[in-house]
Amino acid sequence: MKVKETYLGDCLLLEPAVFADERGHFFESFNEERFNALVGKEVRFVQDNQSFSTRGVLRGLHFQRGQHAQAKLVRVLKGEVLDVAVDIRPDSPTFGEHFSVVLSAENKLQLFIPRGFAHGFVVLSQEAEFFYKCDNYYHKESEGSIHYADPELSIDWGLEATELVVSAKDRESGSFAAFRQGL
Repeated sequence: MKVKETYLGDCLLLEPAVFADERGHFFESFNEERFNALVGKEVRFVQDNQSFSTRGVLRGLHFQRGQHAQAKLVRVLKGEVLDVAVDIRPDSPTFGEHFSVVLSAENKLQLFIPRGFAHGFVVLSQEAEFFYKCDNYYHKESEGSIHYADPELSIDWGLEATELVVSAKDRESGSFAAFRQGL
């Protein structure tokens, strides 16, 4: 597995070694020992989540606060998404900046998003199966979100606003300015 650093420091793009032949392909998607060596710290994943969505579905920008913060290792099992991580660590030199990457079943890339980031994705293909590992259990009272179309973040989701399918909860998320004021 190869690791590629992003400009958001601890947020890393992982590319597995894929072995293909006439039968298809094989790759190791996760190995705790190798993963921890690549990211340079011990991460213990305790929960796996999976979602199915259709084109234009946007989920995010979500995060967990305080002791319930979560690191995530995300990938796409079917289809293609634009995945976005936003640095919400107040002491970080990249606070308020975001990184986006197309993750697909075809490219098999994975994104490691450490604690202290908001995360979201939008489905670019007709359908997508999205899978992610979390290093902390979900805690409803600690969840937070930042509006996906916040002008300060200026995220290009790769689709027209009219194509986006967003939950009422995500449409009602607060601004990045409100998040910053609440720190």
